[in-house]
Amino acid sequence: MASTTTQLEVATRTPEGSRAARRLRRSGRVPGVIYGGDGEPLSFDVDERELRHALAASGAVIDVSIDGARALPVVLKDAQRHPVRGQTVHVDLLRVRLDRAIQAVVPLELLGADDAPGVKLGGGILEHIVREVTIEALPNNIPESLSYDVSELEIGDTVTLDAVAAPDGVTIVDDPEETIAILSAPRLQSEETEEIESETERVGDAPAASADADGEGDGDSEE
Repeated sequence: MASTTTQLEVATRTPEGSRAARRLRRSGRVPGVIYGGDGEPLSFDVDERELRHALAASGAVIDVSIDGARALPVVLKDAQRHPVRGQTVHVDLLRVRLDRAIQAVVPLELLGADDAPGVKLGGGILEHIVREVTIEALPNNIPESLSYDVSELEIGDTVTLDAVAAPDGVTIVDDPEETIAILSAPRLQSEETEEIESETERVGDAPAASADADGEGDGDSEE
């Protein structure tokens, strides 16, 4: 359960278009916006390395100090990344009240897949269908992730979201009937079955083909 906050120093900035944003990035700064709550949207820039450390730290809440002023609690709303280098190029932060629940998206992890009988003994394939879920909780209670133990699954088993237990104070918002994982039969076995069925069909068609070859399948043979 997340219970700590991370500190982050940012500086206010005046939006000046994409060219100015590129100059910021070249200097090692990342542009961003804080919005929501009772305040107006506020544009800022932040050191890229400090931002990276803050986003990687445990805990959903970030205490942002703006131009050295008193810290403001926020959570990450969105981070845009460079498609090749993976660096953060823009970040959106959302003001929060620590006494008011908010919704957030957290990763859903499947544990013990290699120990599942359907995988270990049956050679089955675990399909991880849902990898993120929406939860609702107080900002300081937002977990880093949710998890489900799949170590008892057999081939053909299906797991729905209602099987996932959320920590105290956390509510899962998404559809509880949504399928999150399936343990399927080995694909090789399925491919072999299809190949056998295909061979059977070809064998079944053989007599007709033979009859045509002997000239008995149509009425066009010469006397």
